[in-house]
Amino acid sequence: MLFVPDHIRGLIFDCDGTLVDSMPLHWTCWHDTFAAFGVSCPHDFLEDLKGVPTDGILRRYNDRFGTSIDVWAFTEEKEKRARELLLTVQPIRLVTDVVDRYHGILPMAVASGGPSATVTLSLRVVGLLDRFVTVVTADDPVKPKPSPDIFLEAARRIGIPPEFCQVFEDADMGIQAAHEAGMIATDVRHYL
Repeated sequence: MLFVPDHIRGLIFDCDGTLVDSMPLHWTCWHDTFAAFGVSCPHDFLEDLKGVPTDGILRRYNDRFGTSIDVWAFTEEKEKRARELLLTVQPIRLVTDVVDRYHGILPMAVASGGPSATVTLSLRVVGLLDRFVTVVTADDPVKPKPSPDIFLEAARRIGIPPEFCQVFEDADMGIQAAHEAGMIATDVRHYL
């Protein structure tokens, strides 16, 4: 069971790989989309950038591998594929149990590097969308992880000072962002 300290007054959750078991689906989307654009991408490259929005990953890919893939076209194609696959996404019970346990007790938010449409779809499919006061995504005007901005914005929206927030995350960049925001970071990978 995941622990929430007594002094915590607000909970913030990453979505992909934390609330929903979507990472295998996203890896499929990434690799299939790269293939559709006639290239391949090392899985380690994607793993290292987990939590970064699609456009940011593709810009880094273009820089690193000397390609000039159209960022907008790639992002549209990848997200279209993701929306189709996410209709089968399953919750990560260890984490959603925390949501169930604290629903109506503590304000909760989602802070995800994914686009609003796919994050909202994932939460809707697993029946969690109505549990959160707010959902902050890559479509909001905040810097992506590892910047703390997305978590600070989530805390602002739920009205809880950062030092009283706990973040649940599954990516190194997200853990770094939570620490930089002055929040307790729980790496759910240690419990799965």
